[in-house]
Amino acid sequence: MSNDILKQLTDILETRKQIADAETSYVASLHLKGLNKILEKVSEECTEAILAAKDAQTSGDNADLIYETADLWFHSMVMLSHMGETADAVLNELARRFNISGHDEKASRISNH
Repeated sequence: MSNDILKQLTDILETRKQIADAETSYVASLHLKGLNKILEKVSEECTEAILAAKDAQTSGDNADLIYETADLWFHSMVMLSHMGETADAVLNELARRFNISGHDEKASRISNH
């Protein structure tokens, strides 16, 4: 189910990026405003997800955490779309990391950069 939702969202994002009117489409308006505006939204949503997690830890209610994480994922997907990538690229990277220790994966990033 999750891959179907990501595929559907990817398709919608691409359509709105290519042909939607920025006056009527939020996604098209973000693309029109450019990468810096998209990054600003990703940062904003990240902060909101962090704050929701802190609140959820205290309250025991994860509803806002789920809501804010959905916003973060959505805006991250807009960012990927703007850069010519899709959620599949991220899923493929996650799949590549299976059976690799997190410590080993992190060490490989440090040595590769």
